[in-house]
Amino acid sequence: MDVLEKLTILTDAAKYDVACTSSGVDREGKPGATGSAVGCGICHAFAADGRCISLFKVLMTNYCIYNCKYCVNRISNDAPRAAFTPRELADLTMGFYRRNYIEGLFVSSGIIRSPDYTCERLIKTLELLRGPYRFNGYIHVKAIPGADSKLIERLGLLADRMSVNIELPSQQSLQLLAPDKTKNHILKPMGFIHNRIQENRYDMVRYRHATKFAPAGQSTQMIIGATPDSDYQILNLAEGLYQKYALKRVFFSAYMPVAEHALLPPAGSPPPLLREHRLYQADWLLRFYGFQARELLDEAHPNINPLMDPKCSWAIAHMDYFPVEVNKADYHTLLRVPGIGVRSAKRIIAARKSGSLDYAGLKKIGVVLKRAQYFITCSGKLLEGLRVTPDGLLRAMITEQGRRLLPQEEYEQLSLFSPLPQQAEQSPFSPKLLQAWKDAAAPPQERRRAL
Repeated sequence: MDVLEKLTILTDAAKYDVACTSSGVDREGKPGATGSAVGCGICHAFAADGRCISLFKVLMTNYCIYNCKYCVNRISNDAPRAAFTPRELADLTMGFYRRNYIEGLFVSSGIIRSPDYTCERLIKTLELLRGPYRFNGYIHVKAIPGADSKLIERLGLLADRMSVNIELPSQQSLQLLAPDKTKNHILKPMGFIHNRIQENRYDMVRYRHATKFAPAGQSTQMIIGATPDSDYQILNLAEGLYQKYALKRVFFSAYMPVAEHALLPPAGSPPPLLREHRLYQADWLLRFYGFQARELLDEAHPNINPLMDPKCSWAIAHMDYFPVEVNKADYHTLLRVPGIGVRSAKRIIAARKSGSLDYAGLKKIGVVLKRAQYFITCSGKLLEGLRVTPDGLLRAMITEQGRRLLPQEEYEQLSLFSPLPQQAEQSPFSPKLLQAWKDAAAPPQERRRAL
C-alpha cells in the first residue's frame, strides 16, 4: 500500500476526533528551524487578521485491539486498515507544511499491539519532527491510556498540547459500549499530565533552560448522543474536569451512527448537532460567565431546553433576579443578563466612569438589545414602548434553530357562513410553545413538586 492510499484511509478515520481549537502557544520561528506556532488559531480557526489556519489531522494507524462498539476503528469492524511508519508521517507533515497546506499537526492513533508500543511509535514520529526535521510548529497529540507514565512524559516534552479522550460521560456507559476501558484507565493519565504541567511551571521559573511540558495544556472529548446520559450528567462531569485537572477545553462530539448495535442509535439517525451546540454554549457559561452546572440544570430538569440558549433559559427561570440596573450592577451581575457578553460587560464598566449609559449607548457598546431589553433598566427606566409579557419574552428568546422545532400552525379557510370562532382569550402561540415556556420558567423546586 502506497503512502497516498494510507493517507486517504487514515485522514478519513481521524475525522471523528474534534480538534477545532486555538493552539494556545505563541512560539516564534528560530534560525535554521521550520515553522512556528501562534495562539490565534489552529484547525479551521480564524486568526485576528482573518486567516483560516488549518491542522493536519490524521491517525498513526486505524488498527486497534479494542472493540468499542461506537468506534469505526473497532477490531470487529470490517474496514480498510493502514498504518504509517514514523518516517512516513514526519515526511508528510513537512511536505504539507512546505506547500503551505497546514500550520500544525494533530495526531492520534488506534491501539496497535499494546498502549506502550503505540505510544513509542508516536514518540518516534515527534522526535523526527522536532529533531532532524527541526519542525517548530504546533503539535497536538493524543495520549494513549494505559501507556507507561515515562512514555507519556516523553510525549508531553515533544508536543504543545495533549489530550486524553474521556469518550463517554459515565462508567456505566463505558462498561456497556467500551468494555476494554475503565474510568480510572482514562483519568490516570489525565491526572499525570496535570501534575506534570504543574511541576513544569515550577521548573521553568527555577531553571532557565528547562524544557516545556505540554505548554498549551490538555483537553478531552466526550461523545454526545450515543448513550442515554443527560446534559446534567455531562455538564457536571465537564465542570469537575475543569476544576480537578485544569483542562483547557472539554470538546463535545455529536455521535454519528457508524455502527449497528442494539445499544446505539439506529443507522441513519441524524447526529444531535443542536444538542452539541447547546452544550458548547453551556460550557462557555461555566468557563467565562461564572455559572455552575447546578444552576443551569438539576435532576428534575436534566436536559437543556433546545428552544433557546442556556443563558436565556436560566434568565427566564429566574425572573426575580431581574431587571438589572446597568448603571449600578457589578461585572458578574451584568454577565448574567442575556445579550451582554464578557466584552460588552467590560465596556459597560469602563463607560460608566465617564457618565450614565442609556439604551442608545448600550447598542453602540455591542449589547444585543433584542434580548437584553427585557432584563435591564437604564437609570431606573425600561426601554420606551416595551411591553414585557410571557409570550413576548419567550418569542424574543427562542433562537432560529429552536423555531424550526416548533409545529407549524394550521390555518383554515373560512367561508362567509362559517360560525364565528370562540372569543375566549387565547395565546397566539401553540400549546407546545406555551408548555416550553412553563417548563423553562418554573423554578426547580416547583418542577420537583410537579413531578
